[in-house]
Amino acid sequence: MINPVWLRSFCTLVEVRHFTRTAETLHMTQSGVSQQVRKLEEYLGQQLLIRQGKGFTLTGAGERLYQEGQQLIVSFTDLENRVGLDPAHEGIVKLASPGSVGLKLYPHLLALQKHYPKLVIEYRFAPNSDVERLIAEHKVDIGLMTCPATMREVNVKPIAEEELLLITPASITNPSWEQLMALGFIDHPDGAYHAGQLLNVNFSEFQNSQPFKRSGFSNQINLILEPVSMGLGFTVLPSHAAAAFKASEKVKIHKLANKVSETLYIGSYAHTFTANRVKTVIAEIEKCLAIS
Repeated sequence: MINPVWLRSFCTLVEVRHFTRTAETLHMTQSGVSQQVRKLEEYLGQQLLIRQGKGFTLTGAGERLYQEGQQLIVSFTDLENRVGLDPAHEGIVKLASPGSVGLKLYPHLLALQKHYPKLVIEYRFAPNSDVERLIAEHKVDIGLMTCPATMREVNVKPIAEEELLLITPASITNPSWEQLMALGFIDHPDGAYHAGQLLNVNFSEFQNSQPFKRSGFSNQINLILEPVSMGLGFTVLPSHAAAAFKASEKVKIHKLANKVSETLYIGSYAHTFTANRVKTVIAEIEKCLAIS
């Protein structure tokens, strides 16, 4: 492989056309420049220069080397510049989060991308366990979770709180235990857990979610309130999911006497450099969740 330092000296010499000025340009001695050119000739087994006193002319091999070599030098310089760049508003940022906080964050991050078109947001909706695995496997730069990390490779810190809400059809203004039992529960992947967290501290009759009639199920966070809005049952959801429902007039959100909230954690791989573009997105997430 051609030594790139020798090649740079040779190409500079061809452009400057003078050994002494080439040495000054490269902050070398004249003998150092001559030595590198000779080493390049020995390596290639080709004469590159025909020396004529203090000047020179290029041989055919020298001309070909210069034509190819200057393109390589430009590529080397461009590579050095690209490696040194760490732009705050360019590049891909990969995220994952549970659905509720995702409904809150994704529109804000798309607005950020709209403002900085070279910043590309790739967002996955996933349960906590999958989010943590994606972080640990370096498949996302940022993960939002509603529980602490269990893997040593994943660092998390609390970033916000998200309230759990009882949601019924709009016709029910002050739900009793009997009304909830009659309606039945619209379940979802975290349904039993959320219902247990909220209802246990607000209804003395509550033991677990099993006594409820199961009136429906959806694993699509943005569709869970559709059957509720049609009077088919009630559910318990995090506040961001409730706020994202478009037909809000068809449901009733109840803030019960004993408030229950989930802690939201932001996570990343424990042993990695945080690029400026990732810092930009983290700052936007913190700003968004701070005003929620």
